Amino acid sequence: MIMPPLTMPAVPTKATMHIQRIRRMLATTAALACLATLSACEGDSDAAPPAASAPTAGPLAEAQRYVRQYGSCEELSTAPDDPRLPADEITKAGQWSVTDRGICSDKPEHGEIVLSVPSDMREFQTRYKQYVMDRIAGGDGAYGLDSRVLVGKGFVATPTRTKTALALVRSELRVLTCNPAAPVPTGYKRQAALVEGCQLSDFVGSTDGSGSPNLDAPQGPAAGDSGKPGQPKTGSLGLARAGGIAELRKLVGSSLRECGEHFSTDPEAVAAESIDYQPVVKGNAPDWGITGRALCGRPAGAQRAVNLSWLDTVGDMRKLQTKAKAAQLADLKENGKPRATASLLLVGENIAVETNDADARFGLYQQQFLYLNCAPGFAIPAGYRLEKSEVDGCVLTDFEPEHPVR
Repeated sequence: MIMPPLTMPAVPTKATMHIQRIRRMLATTAALACLATLSACEGDSDAAPPAASAPTAGPLAEAQRYVRQYGSCEELSTAPDDPRLPADEITKAGQWSVTDRGICSDKPEHGEIVLSVPSDMREFQTRYKQYVMDRIAGGDGAYGLDSRVLVGKGFVATPTRTKTALALVRSELRVLTCNPAAPVPTGYKRQAALVEGCQLSDFVGSTDGSGSPNLDAPQGPAAGDSGKPGQPKTGSLGLARAGGIAELRKLVGSSLRECGEHFSTDPEAVAAESIDYQPVVKGNAPDWGITGRALCGRPAGAQRAVNLSWLDTVGDMRKLQTKAKAAQLADLKENGKPRATASLLLVGENIAVETNDADARFGLYQQQFLYLNCAPGFAIPAGYRLEKSEVDGCVLTDFEPEHPVR
């Protein structure tokens, strides 16, 4: 048998080794270049903005360095058409005295942070307050309660994620709120903003319960409170109070916008109701324990009524709640559930509001009004307020099954 000749491996020459070293160096250089400009590398879906739009010096870069002490702020870009910019961005460079604006990514939270550098912080806060007031006047009474506008020394950070805001308020950044109903619970830092009617705090509000905890809020049975429903262990947070109808009108003005221009205490006007707006109190108001009564909204004339709500000053809260309970149970027996056109009774300490506007009620809850609920078997999820009513079988709460807000 003839064996094939053995083929010996070629012995690399010095020239061959030199060429291989050059090839390795070129490959390494290309790889480093790819890492330095991720947008040029294929297969990278999280490509960074062009390097030319990422400042390394100046106020934006300083703001980024500060924010990165408390959270993630990567791939800073000043491109005005950056696709990461939120659709509901409140301002842009050149507006509200903003001279520099950029956006960076908080990758762990899958969110973004808009950074703005105003030349005049008072001007910025003034414009933000006007923006909030315009939104409220347009019918969005809850706008700004869950503000994500965080003010620092010389810059503003606006994160898109609640968890990012929670991380950033551990710094000296503070949440700017200008909605008159925005709460700052006990235990949180509060200071005046540069504009009257606004405040700065380290409380991050949220409607889904993911923001700062409200340690004052009594917990309902669903949270493990085994006490009698309506009697939380931590007691009452306090209820709204007013010295008369005029003071009550001013108190609820941010929630019931119609009270500004369309307001009456005339008994004939106050007695008005319509198929769309039905009060809780029927008949003789003093029989309900009411000492003063007013109407907000436009009663029916040539056209249908618009946005009717009733304001009450209360001399006997037990009498009011007793009669309201009877009326509520009668309505439930007849219809099986509250009628959409029927007002709910929200009570304070010595005042009450009757309205069927869910958005208005949300604002009133922030002002320490609570809804009288007497439905049998009513259960309240954890996180909502639950307090004692003046009558057995009822509770005071800010939870509405038809309009949950958390």
